Amino acid sequence: MKVLIDTSVWSTFLRRINHENLTVKTRLIELIEESRAKLIGPIRQELLSGIASETSYNQLKNHLRAFEDLPIQLSDYERAAEMFNLCRKKGIQGSQVDFLICSVAERDHLSIYTLDNDFKLYAKIIPIMLF
Repeated sequence: MKVLIDTSVWSTFLRRINHENLTVKTRLIELIEESRAKLIGPIRQELLSGIASETSYNQLKNHLRAFEDLPIQLSDYERAAEMFNLCRKKGIQGSQVDFLICSVAERDHLSIYTLDNDFKLYAKIIPIMLF
């Protein structure tokens, strides 16, 4: 199964290796080597935003270009809003990007690899699969 990689996982992957993030790095490397790791534009934008060094920005930008963005369709935005509303009715708040991730993952039958515990709450309300 293909896996949509959330910003939290990419960010951990890009940090120096330590005991706490070794498992995340190992899993992501496996997904990349198996051509199972997927990316969407909003996650790419989050990863590239806030990098102070132009050199670091360009290096990351070039590395991420190895991953083609999954297309985001009009129906994905509408479904993301629907998911947001469903969760909000149950008292669960989340970001617009989170629900766009959920929507694209649902459409393409992807699991979501995230370190963000909010997704566990979303999964109680909306039909998403977590890696």
